[in-house]
Amino acid sequence: MEIDSEMTHERKQSVYSCLDERFEIQKEMYRGQQYSQIYFARLHLMRTLLYSLVPTWKPHLPVCKVLGLEEGKECIIVGTLFKHMKLKPCVLDEYAKERSVTPLVKPHNFMHSNDNLILEDESGRVKLGGSLLSPAVYVTGIVVALHGKETSAGEFFVEDVLEAGLPPQIEQPLDLKEDKYVLLVSGLCIGSSSSNPLQFQLLVDHITGHVEDDEELGLAAQIVHVVIAGNSVEFPRKLLSGQNMAAKDQSKLYEPIKELDIMLNQIAAGVSVDIMPGMNDPANFALPQQPLNRCLFPGSAPYNTFRSCTNPHSFDVDNVRFLGTSGQNIDDLDKYSEAESKLDFVERTLRWRHLAPTAPNTLGCYPFTDRDPFLIETCPHVYFVGNQDKYDTRLIKGSEGQLVRLICIPKFSETGVAVAVNLRNLECHTRSFSIQL
Repeated sequence: MEIDSEMTHERKQSVYSCLDERFEIQKEMYRGQQYSQIYFARLHLMRTLLYSLVPTWKPHLPVCKVLGLEEGKECIIVGTLFKHMKLKPCVLDEYAKERSVTPLVKPHNFMHSNDNLILEDESGRVKLGGSLLSPAVYVTGIVVALHGKETSAGEFFVEDVLEAGLPPQIEQPLDLKEDKYVLLVSGLCIGSSSSNPLQFQLLVDHITGHVEDDEELGLAAQIVHVVIAGNSVEFPRKLLSGQNMAAKDQSKLYEPIKELDIMLNQIAAGVSVDIMPGMNDPANFALPQQPLNRCLFPGSAPYNTFRSCTNPHSFDVDNVRFLGTSGQNIDDLDKYSEAESKLDFVERTLRWRHLAPTAPNTLGCYPFTDRDPFLIETCPHVYFVGNQDKYDTRLIKGSEGQLVRLICIPKFSETGVAVAVNLRNLECHTRSFSIQL
């Protein structure tokens, strides 16, 4: 029996390297340290960077500390922003005997018209005035350089602001002559009411090439890597009450993981796959989330193509740099600042050179003592964020010619959409999977 050569497709190959070492918690020990140390580390590193940019930004102005400000004298100060928010939730309110009447707020956002910004360094803090620096845009934890002068009221009137901007970028490979795709998917939510096993199986069949259509088979053969960006499973809330579980409930708790492992087994048999933890997954809560334990995946873990990774996650495929999160950093920015779209938040974190500026203030993170792993030292070519309400993408360009593809990955359980990124030109498109019952 002859096989038509035009009907056979061989999967494209690629070179992969994982760059998650800075997000791994290995030798760190928790000894009751406070979160001030991660802010000191952030300020020290970012201030050194901003000091190097000041001579080309405002070479004629002196750089001062907050304590060295003089009324009416123009200067530059560098420090960490703190946003005073009237409506910011406080755990102590739960125990307060007398509660003041506060205006109604949207459940997903805590902005108020009376919010104001403060800049602080080791010497002190000063309230910021003027309309240039909008409290609606900035959040606590960002390190910036400000040009202005102190007023008679003791405020620092801001006339200009310098952000870190996009970091240096490794050169994008020019020798990629063929289309190769990295497939991004998130929010599988296996075990939830919105999850459809048939829909997920369609995705798996597409990735593994178990399809009849020759054109779709050709597309599947171009997929060289798959990333699952968080919230892969969802457990019934009634089982997570903190009480001892009966044996039958324990088996129910494991069912979503078991189903996920079966699907990952099929994917890993044909292509390399990374799985990142998310907010709903059985991993630590605080960022950076550590890899899901491999013992959860007895069927997939034996494959060398299967990798359990951190969140955030950084890796190279054919020298194209990827950086992404499962969405907690952007969702938290959405609570404490405002933007027209989620992509604006994504772009801001890149221009601030920090993946999670609101950590540890309103976003849980590990209390690092001598470093801040969320600083973005090298500009990625692709920066993705998982578990968003809808798909969105944008290509941005930096002052030194950096090109970055920003991607919001929608929740697969609600949209049936995965995102394919072309390594050759950074173009991306969606691949939709739906079941008509």
